[in-house]
Amino acid sequence: MSNQQQNNKRIAKNTMMLYIRMFFVMAVALYTSRIMLKALGIEDFGIYNVVGGVVAMMGVLNGAMAVSTQRYLTYELGKGNFIRLKQVFSTCFLIYLILSVILLVFAEIVGLWFLNNKLTIPENRIYAANWVYQFSLLSCINTLLASPYKAVIIAHEKMNIYAYIGIIETILKLVIVYLLLISSFDSLILYGFLVLMVSVVVTIIYRIFCIRNYAESKFSFYWEKPLFKQLLSYSGWNLFGSLSGLVKGQGLNILLNMFFNPAINASRGIAYQINGAITQFFTNFYTAVRPQITKYYAQNDLDNMFKLVFRSSKFSFYLILLISLPILIETPYVINLWLGQLPEYTVLFTRLIVVITAIDAMANPLMTTAHATGNIKLYQSIVGTLIILNVPISYALLNYGNFSPTIVFVVSLCLSVIALFARLWVVKKLVDFPVLRYIKDVLSPSVFIALLSVIVPIVVYRGMLVSFFSFCLVSVICVISSLLFIYLFGLTKGEKSFLTQSILNKIKR
Repeated sequence: MSNQQQNNKRIAKNTMMLYIRMFFVMAVALYTSRIMLKALGIEDFGIYNVVGGVVAMMGVLNGAMAVSTQRYLTYELGKGNFIRLKQVFSTCFLIYLILSVILLVFAEIVGLWFLNNKLTIPENRIYAANWVYQFSLLSCINTLLASPYKAVIIAHEKMNIYAYIGIIETILKLVIVYLLLISSFDSLILYGFLVLMVSVVVTIIYRIFCIRNYAESKFSFYWEKPLFKQLLSYSGWNLFGSLSGLVKGQGLNILLNMFFNPAINASRGIAYQINGAITQFFTNFYTAVRPQITKYYAQNDLDNMFKLVFRSSKFSFYLILLISLPILIETPYVINLWLGQLPEYTVLFTRLIVVITAIDAMANPLMTTAHATGNIKLYQSIVGTLIILNVPISYALLNYGNFSPTIVFVVSLCLSVIALFARLWVVKKLVDFPVLRYIKDVLSPSVFIALLSVIVPIVVYRGMLVSFFSFCLVSVICVISSLLFIYLFGLTKGEKSFLTQSILNKIKR
């Protein structure tokens, strides 16, 4: 078996493990969310989300630094430079320690003041809210310190371990719900404390596993100013990218609140919940692919890197298409079935947001290509600025034009398309990426397949009365239609041969 075939097999296996983890986590989350709401009560549940949200916003540093750590560890693994690998891990861990101290000081001064002076919390729950804040802060710092170990596991592509630990964490959260139901202690304080304990246990598991299996994860003080500056610079530009996404998400939410009533914000929230579930289906695949793109670049194997970028862009889009097409067609029924009502604009919001997600899913492997080079200043400055432009453009249209709230997502859709081509231009500059071939082999067939796949389901949908049977029938037709056109027009000869052989082997077994 060739090296490329082994890599493809590893990606498939890792993706499967991540999907098993996802389905288990989602199933438990659906079961526990209602019970937890009952155990805490609406008021305490709201307080926890607001207080925890303040801390989570501070944790945006973690996202930026986590990407940097994964990139540099994966790159050195691809190079096979294990001395440098240990140096990178130790330097990253040192940066995490420094960030943790900065976060602690900032949170105890600014965050605590904001909690007690700006947030609307009933007077009789201020005491509990402060305890929850401290527990949430410690959980955030604990998550920061666990990130280097998670990065090691992902860099080594041990997604089965990542999945198992995720399942353990979910089981522990299930235990939390049980303890809340049987305890007579203040539920809000107890919940905050138990979440912290789960976080600590999970971090200990990550640390023990990594130290026992990967020599580079044993921290030893190492100082190299150029490496330190390089990692901070890379993380700084990642932070700009993370903040641009935060500005877009929260900025558009605030704009909708400024120009319309809170019911519009609720519709947006519902749409994003549906989109979040759909997003999980391609995120797991992308997580499994990402390390291989970086390793190919580290080995200077650009040909295989380009092939993997093409393939992962296509498959990410196909996964979104398979999952979202029935939901896009049957959006009113799905929301009614879930909520028992159909808030205004929710259908339009959901459809637009899912289409935006499909475009961004195709673009993610291009982002990883830029990250693999280590030179992300150009990428983040251009793409991050385009993302931020969502807010001023939407504000201008809402302020000076007679537009409905849907316009903010139309703007977002247009900017996502522009950002996709901007990404292509950037990676062309960085690694001489074959842009025209990407448009011909990825973009064009993806759009063509999406248009073909929707025809028959739409005809069936329009010819039937709304019911659970029609929803099931349309969903089955969507999947069959999508798979048929993906196979006919969306796969290369080699991919068709590999898929056919894999299916035949499974049947023989």
